[in-house]
Amino acid sequence: MRRLVFVLIGLGLVAVVAIGLTQSQGGDAPPAETISADEARERLAGAPAPLAALHAQANELLPGGMKAFEARLEELRGHPVVVNGWASWCGPCRAEFPFLQKAAVELGREVAFLGLDTEDNDDDAAGFLERFPVTYPSYTLPRIPSDTSLGAVRGLPFTAFYDADGELQYLHQGGYASQEQLDADIRRYALGAGA
Repeated sequence: MRRLVFVLIGLGLVAVVAIGLTQSQGGDAPPAETISADEARERLAGAPAPLAALHAQANELLPGGMKAFEARLEELRGHPVVVNGWASWCGPCRAEFPFLQKAAVELGREVAFLGLDTEDNDDDAAGFLERFPVTYPSYTLPRIPSDTSLGAVRGLPFTAFYDADGELQYLHQGGYASQEQLDADIRRYALGAGA
């Protein structure tokens, strides 16, 4: 089993997390590069306060549903945001999670990452995050309502990309098949850097 170890720094919180990148139920996750704790600390150190606040809530399941999530999006204006919709029972979610883990470490000083755990139970979701920890929190939702800033979500997983002005630029339906595809969409839609 390959391991990814990183340190989360935000608002004085330091947590060391070991991430196992193999999976049951749905096959093995694609192998990911190993990022050392020192490298992750360097990449996340000095994040702007709103992003450091996300790092301080790493791996947490937050209550409040869509209202709390949309309030957080508003607080993050001025920063591009990547939102991943997932559930512990979702095979494609498990397959793409290592890509999100890596992108959140590499870009966590300039891009905000948030999760939306939907149609899940809290115990299963917490177990999933123990197995696949990330540097950002997830809001829990019983379901995705149709009248949200996310656009027309048709299932899980999905990834929404907001620019720094808080405008939805793209909604990717389905899982990502590679790190390169996710990274390209982050550059194009969240950072506005083109393909």
